[in-house]
Amino acid sequence: MAARSSIRFALRPLVFLAILAAALVLSEPLLTSAPAFAQETGQRFWLLRKLFAPRKVERLEPQQPAPAKKKRTPRAPAEPAIPQVEKTPDAKVVLVVGDFLASGLAEGLTAVFAENAGVRIVDRSKSSSGLVRSDVMDWPRGITAVVEEVKPAAVVVMLGSNDRQQMRVGESREASLSDAWTKEYGARSATLAKAIGDTRVPLLWVGMPPFKSTKMSSDMLAFNDMYQTAAEAADGEFIDIWDGFVDENGAYVGTGPDINGQPVRLRASDGINMTRAGKRKVAFYLEKSLNRLLGVGPGSDGIAPLVPALPGAVAPVDPASIDRTPPIALSDPELDGGGELLGAAPATPAQMGSVGERLFDTAKAKPVLGRADEFIWPAKALTATLPPPAADTTTAIAR
Repeated sequence: MAARSSIRFALRPLVFLAILAAALVLSEPLLTSAPAFAQETGQRFWLLRKLFAPRKVERLEPQQPAPAKKKRTPRAPAEPAIPQVEKTPDAKVVLVVGDFLASGLAEGLTAVFAENAGVRIVDRSKSSSGLVRSDVMDWPRGITAVVEEVKPAAVVVMLGSNDRQQMRVGESREASLSDAWTKEYGARSATLAKAIGDTRVPLLWVGMPPFKSTKMSSDMLAFNDMYQTAAEAADGEFIDIWDGFVDENGAYVGTGPDINGQPVRLRASDGINMTRAGKRKVAFYLEKSLNRLLGVGPGSDGIAPLVPALPGAVAPVDPASIDRTPPIALSDPELDGGGELLGAAPATPAQMGSVGERLFDTAKAKPVLGRADEFIWPAKALTATLPPPAADTTTAIAR
C-alpha cells in the first residue's frame, strides 16, 4: 500500500505539468493577432474533433432487387389488306343503317364484296343512335329520305346497343323493359320496319349478339324478339346471329371460330364491340340472303365461282386474298370433277341412288355356272346342267 501511495504522489507533478503545457499551448494564440488566432484555433479544434469525435457507423440499407423486366408481348401479325376493285356505275347498293355495331357490319360487308364490282356498300349508320333517343337520329321518320337518296337494292338494319335506357312515353319517363317501355319500343320497331317496307326495298334486320354483361345479354334477347316480330310483319327477313357468338352452353365467348372454323378473337376487351374477324363473321350471316336478293352468287358476273367450271381447271389464286374455304361438293360420288354444287339442278332418275345400287341394277344378267358368285338354289338345277363326270381310268378292282 505504501508503494502505491508513493507512485501516485510521484505522478501528480507530471500530470500538473501536462495540464499546464496544454494550457500554454491553447493560450499561445492570445498573444498573436486575431485573424491568426482564429485560423490556428479552428485548425486545432478540427484536429481534436477528428481525433476524439465518435465514429459514425454507416448504416447499410438492404439492397433492393432489380425490378424484373417486363416481357414484351409479341404483336399479332397485321392482317393482309383486302384488295378493292372499282365499282361499276350501275353497281347494286346495299344500305346499312343503325348504331356502332351496324358500322362494323358495313365494314364486314365491304370485305365480302370487295372484289365484286357489281355490289357497293353504303354506310349511313350513326354510332350513338337507336330507337329510344330520337334527338340523335329519328330512324322511323328519317329512313324514307335516306332510302330515296341512296336508292339501294337492299336495306340492312342493326341497332339496339344504345337502347338500354329510360324512354319518354307520353308525359312520363319509363324504365328500360317496363311494360309501357316495351310496348312503345315494339311500336317504334314496327314503324321503322313498315317505313322501309313501304319503299318496296327488301329489308334485312340483323339481331343483336350476346354481350359480356349477363344482364345486357338477357335484355338483347328481349330486343331480338321485338325486332323479329317487326321485320316479319313488314315482309322483311330477320337474321339471327346469336349462336355465332356463344359457346355450346349458350354463354358469351370473346374468342371463337371464324368463318373458316379457326379460333380467333371475335370481340373487343369491353365485351361489346367486334374485332375485324367478328365483323366479318356477322357479315357472313347476311351473305346468303344478300346474294339471293341481289342476284349474285357462284358463277355470276363479278364473283368467281367457288368450284371450277371444268374438271382440273383451277385458276391461280393469291393466298392473301383467300377469304373462305371452298365447300366440298357431295353430289360427285365418282370424283370426276363435277362442276355444280349440290342442289344446283334436280337429279335425273339415272343419277339417283348410290354407286352400289346402280352397279347392282346393271348386273342383272344370268349367273355364270360354276363361278364363285353363282348362288342358284336349289343346287339340283346346277347339277342338271353340269357335264357328266369322266370315266374312271384307275386299275382298282371292282367289287
